[in-house]
Amino acid sequence: MTRLLITGASGNIGTALLRRLAGREDVEIVGLARRPPPSEPPYDDVRWQRVDLSEDSAPAALDEAMTGVDAVVHLAWAFQPTRRPDYLTRVGVGGTAAVLAAADRAGVGHFVHMSSVGAYAAKTSDTPVEESYPHTGMTSSQYSNDKAAAERLLDTYARDHPAGMTLTRIRPGIVMQRDAGAALDRYGLPAYFPARLLRYLPVLPLDGRFAIPVVHSDDVADALDRVLEQGRGGEFNLAADEPLTREIVADVLGARPVQVPATVLRAIVAGSWKVGLQPLSPGWIDLAFAVPLQDCAHAHHDLGWRPSKDPHQVLTDAIDGMADNAGTSSPALRPRSVLNRIHALVTAGPISRRRRS
Repeated sequence: MTRLLITGASGNIGTALLRRLAGREDVEIVGLARRPPPSEPPYDDVRWQRVDLSEDSAPAALDEAMTGVDAVVHLAWAFQPTRRPDYLTRVGVGGTAAVLAAADRAGVGHFVHMSSVGAYAAKTSDTPVEESYPHTGMTSSQYSNDKAAAERLLDTYARDHPAGMTLTRIRPGIVMQRDAGAALDRYGLPAYFPARLLRYLPVLPLDGRFAIPVVHSDDVADALDRVLEQGRGGEFNLAADEPLTREIVADVLGARPVQVPATVLRAIVAGSWKVGLQPLSPGWIDLAFAVPLQDCAHAHHDLGWRPSKDPHQVLTDAIDGMADNAGTSSPALRPRSVLNRIHALVTAGPISRRRRS
């Protein structure tokens, strides 16, 4: 039996991976989460440990959790509060350093790191890039900078430990699923905006140059399962065969696309974020128009992986989840009504400022 430790196991990708591994008698799963979920599917076959990677107690808790672990899948990451960059970096970069060090101390054989297409440098064309493309991040995006910094930790480890753990880096496009709908709504839309209204937007104000790689959470879980089963190291892009474009977004929403330059859209997002009207920081707009498209031939050939859903299906699943307030029993993916969110906004402040979300 393989003992597998998953950080961030109750989140978007973690939940999909647990669904994928459900009922597997050859795998014992240790799940790490800041807020462990209740014991019900797909979270019931997991030995949960409460670990907050932003706290000073994290290294000791990680050492305890790593006992007897054969492989680690590191998924934990924070997306909010965007107005507290120090906290986001402490969780993303500091947390990666702590998990990597604990895994090495415990003699873990395989370390799988969930990076992102956001770790890449800005695109210079619309030609899909391979894994050798520079993973130096994009200056104006905190998410991108932190993902790149986390990868540099792996670069340093590989250089300093040539006989150390097998390292695998997964770089998916934007990852979505229905069960993350409530979380996507909470993290990306104003608390006072009912997500069901997305189905009734008459127009979509967006630059026609918009084109990003996306992938369904279940397809990422499939790739992770293959990496673990094969003990495969290396770097793997994961994305649907075609990018998500403005035309696809408009079709899914049933809206008419209207040309709005990216610079104008960024100014609107920056201004509304600055005064607390909505939680999305302007760096996400920069990322959306600079992120490269991905060549996934490596995953196709080496893992035997192919995406099961195209961009239209991926976005439809996510939008339906947002409109229906879909989620799971996991605190990270919990459904929240508009009234609940407005109450939290009034009592605890905007999610972009809150220490807890």
